[in-house]
Amino acid sequence: MNTIYAPAFAAFGGSAFGAISTIVTGWARRRRRQRERHHADAVSKREKLYRCFIEEASRLYADALISDKSEIPALVNLYALVGRMRILSDDEVVHAAERVGRLIVETYLAPNKSFVDLPGFIEEMDPLREFSEACRREMHAVLAH
Repeated sequence: MNTIYAPAFAAFGGSAFGAISTIVTGWARRRRRQRERHHADAVSKREKLYRCFIEEASRLYADALISDKSEIPALVNLYALVGRMRILSDDEVVHAAERVGRLIVETYLAPNKSFVDLPGFIEEMDPLREFSEACRREMHAVLAH
């Protein structure tokens, strides 16, 4: 081969390598941003779902303590939130949410409580503790990835 072509091939190779590396770097950067955006969206969805569940469950539990009449549509909404958790959440979170739902139904079936009864069932006053702790563990695991 003629040595006159060597500098031309070297220049062409360097240009081609530079162009390819620019394309690959841009592609990798876009992929990383897409993954980060997807990850942030997943965290946001879970936070919103858990917040809705906690608000609904708290309201229903407070109602169940003082009322014999269950709010069937509200219970359906609560279980719809649990159904959404089955799609997005870990089993631990789903099981904790199901236990909260059962506790609310059992509380509706139990005798009503009054403010005077408060010291006797103070330990039961945080029915969402296990659920909240499961959510926190899951969120820490999701954020670690």
